[in-house]
Amino acid sequence: MLMRTDPFRELDRLTQQLFPSTSGTWSRPSAMPMDAYREGDVYVIALDLPGVDRDAIDIDVERNMLTVRAERRPAARGDDVQMELSERPFGAFSRQVVLADTLDTEHISADYDAGVLTLRVPIAERAKPRKISIGVGTDHKEISG
Repeated sequence: MLMRTDPFRELDRLTQQLFPSTSGTWSRPSAMPMDAYREGDVYVIALDLPGVDRDAIDIDVERNMLTVRAERRPAARGDDVQMELSERPFGAFSRQVVLADTLDTEHISADYDAGVLTLRVPIAERAKPRKISIGVGTDHKEISG
């Protein structure tokens, strides 16, 4: 039986066990947990970013690629503090989501409350169902599209 191994993944796993407080760097950010669901005519994306300052979050859209970047810095401590246990992750976090062409990327809204970043992406008007009328001579019939 053959097993595929990735020595770098094993090294990352061991490093994470030895140094759990370092989650990611800007060159290699950690992913952030996400929920995505549809609520009526809006897609909602909720990302967990506990302890991240609102000013440390960067959101941008290029074509249909939504990118969220955030950084959680360690708390400032005095020189006489000796850390006994550090399990809360800090560092860089990043998530990219490809948005469908049916979404209106020009009208995305973002809210940040209690460590959760919530993005609302409306469905584009052109993607919503509409009625189409068919004309034959002077008689018109409407069909749901």
